[in-house]
Amino acid sequence: MKFLSDMGVSPKTVAFLQGLGYDAIHLHDQGLNRLQDTAILAKARNEKRILLTHDLDFDEIVAFSGTKLPSVITFRLRNMHPERVNHYLHAVITQHHEMLEQGAIITVTEGRIRVRHLPLKLRPDRC
Repeated sequence: MKFLSDMGVSPKTVAFLQGLGYDAIHLHDQGLNRLQDTAILAKARNEKRILLTHDLDFDEIVAFSGTKLPSVITFRLRNMHPERVNHYLHAVITQHHEMLEQGAIITVTEGRIRVRHLPLKLRPDRC
């Protein structure tokens, strides 16, 4: 698996993934700090990367796009310290690696990991 980290996720999480042997990059390291959300998703899709973010906008954009990729892991933790994020990220990768490869939006909150398959089937009242 390959990962792309948005600005809201610490570069220490990228280093954590690299230490586990994953191909992981951070937008900051590529000088792409100000890249727009749609361009970030296009980069993740084109490079077959799973997007790591703290920004709920990505879930919405992917949901309304009707596409299967890229997968997105959104961290909504009260404590976003890298050690905490890494703990949850390791659990997500271990438990849901097949879903991430097939296409999923995974939302991580305190004590809960929510997995939704892509493409999402949106209710008419949500469009």
